[in-house]
Amino acid sequence: MTRPGSDPCSRRRYLRAIAGLGAVSLAGCLNRDESMDPTGVDAGEVDVDASETEGENATGSEDEETGAGPDDADADGNNENDDDSDGSADAENDPIHPGYETREVTVETPDGDVLGSVTAAVADTRDLRFLGLSDTESLPEDRGMLFVHASVQERTYVMREMDFGIDIVFADADGVITEIHHAPEPGPGEDGENQGYEGRGKYVLEVTYRWTEERGVGTGDVLVFDPVE
Repeated sequence: MTRPGSDPCSRRRYLRAIAGLGAVSLAGCLNRDESMDPTGVDAGEVDVDASETEGENATGSEDEETGAGPDDADADGNNENDDDSDGSADAENDPIHPGYETREVTVETPDGDVLGSVTAAVADTRDLRFLGLSDTESLPEDRGMLFVHASVQERTYVMREMDFGIDIVFADADGVITEIHHAPEPGPGEDGENQGYEGRGKYVLEVTYRWTEERGVGTGDVLVFDPVE
């Protein structure tokens, strides 16, 4: 497998990723209001990098959807087509997130030691990222959701309408983990909308609560999975 974003000659191996967003179960979703386009998952993500979003949050603004540059346009357009072409096969094998493309995501130390792995549902369009794990009733330890963005940015994921706690793992374009949050489920009478977690990355992996802690995963470790086209 090859690390995402690395030269094929130097990559150690590819990780396989999410069919609706990964077993390192990231439950977040992007924040979105009437003026924004969905760009996050149930642990709500908000892009705040002015260079890409022009001040709009990453929940999918008009600016982000139409003016964020070729990377966003190509990634979102192609991913939606991929969902249509791959969804039927995944639906037969993935009762948790039917219709999602998936990847096997492995977490390794910088030296290549494997710390853990999950089958992750891939959330690589604005709609899928906004939905995230919010409509998932429960998440096994070997499943998760992998959120894929066009570029590295500062982002905020929220626990919108989540029914369980998760770990939210941010990683850069090479898969190197930059931030980890242990996000408990929203309290009684709360919708999780204001329960936000910030980090910088191109990828966000959501797994079950304390999954990373139990396996000794920390910043500097690496997410390995097959590229998401």
